[in-house]
Amino acid sequence: MTEYKSDLLRLLDERGYIHQLTDAAALDALACKQVVPGYIGFDPTAPSLHVGSMVQIMLLRRLQQAGHKPIVLMGGGTGKIGDPSFKDEARKLMTDEVIAENVASIRRVFSRFLTFGDGPSDAVMVDNAEWLDKLGYISFLREVGQHFSVNRMLSFDSVKTRLDREQSLSFLEFNYMILQGYDFRELSNRYGCRLQMGGSDQWGNIVNGIELARRMDGVEVFGVTTPLLTTADGAKMGKSVNGAVWLNDDALPAYDFWQYWRNTDDRDVGRFLKLFTDLPLDEIARLEALEGSEINAAKIVLANEVTKLVRGEEAAKAAEATASATFAGGGLGADLPVWHVPAEGCTIVDALVGIGFAASRGEAKRLIAGGGAKLDGAGVSDENQVISLESGEIRLSSGKKKHGILKAL
Repeated sequence: MTEYKSDLLRLLDERGYIHQLTDAAALDALACKQVVPGYIGFDPTAPSLHVGSMVQIMLLRRLQQAGHKPIVLMGGGTGKIGDPSFKDEARKLMTDEVIAENVASIRRVFSRFLTFGDGPSDAVMVDNAEWLDKLGYISFLREVGQHFSVNRMLSFDSVKTRLDREQSLSFLEFNYMILQGYDFRELSNRYGCRLQMGGSDQWGNIVNGIELARRMDGVEVFGVTTPLLTTADGAKMGKSVNGAVWLNDDALPAYDFWQYWRNTDDRDVGRFLKLFTDLPLDEIARLEALEGSEINAAKIVLANEVTKLVRGEEAAKAAEATASATFAGGGLGADLPVWHVPAEGCTIVDALVGIGFAASRGEAKRLIAGGGAKLDGAGVSDENQVISLESGEIRLSSGKKKHGILKAL
């Protein structure tokens, strides 16, 4: 580890957030002598962020914990284009109404991570539509466009990847990096922002903003990127077998969110505790040193701590109680997903699709054929088996880790 003098870089370094830094010594010195406003942008491509955005949200939290000022930038303007970085194809363009709805929905999650207000280190939330929507095309090209080299933009990995695969990169998308660079300059002028942070795929965009601020305003600003975060088995963070692991409570039940973390690979437990919880490092060292079945205790701590941060303490307690009742006691936890069986009954295939354990009838049949479907712990082999509940409830399971409750309608 590099020996940093500032609390900020020491904190980021010891918890594993730093991949690349621009002028580390100068940023370290600046963070020692003043409050450093820093920002991360979030484009509203859906009504909720997912677990893949958690590193960046926690990065803003660490910034504030070290005494500095987080700026949450909502991409109401850039969301109209879509970041092409390392994407195989262009995003589907959203209407202004959808973007506004997504921005409003995403905002809610940040209040659990950051303290907002008017103080020197209080967080602020702004929307780049405030300035991007007002830009005049010709004047923007003359004032800002002259500072960007097309040759250099074509050399960035995020662009080269698309072009090398002979996949179309529209002129609209090509402008994204110019607008992101302009965001940094605008935040520098409006809020004294001196730091942009982001994932490793944002390095080129961040460097563009740094150079633009220097050329147009003579201001020195800095960049920090985090490592590309994958699980030990190489999977991208934020996705599960059932799709995205959403942060908003109306997008994914708390139990499913808790269970995602409970199912963490043994090899990832220590790293995730550092990145996604506020537990002290000595406690994390103790937990990640556990071996065999004892590592499950560390996974429960991880699931509880992350769920408390994102969903609240009551949600974490309820999810753990549900897991305990379901797995340890063989009962039916109150927080499990529920599907109501029609009065006339339904097939096991209908139930698996209805509760969300299979995306299609074909997938449900394959699950049954593979021995993965169970009713009250007993395997189901007949895809035509009918479930009829006049009253009461029964547990439906898919594999060892997915459980739900079937109730009479």
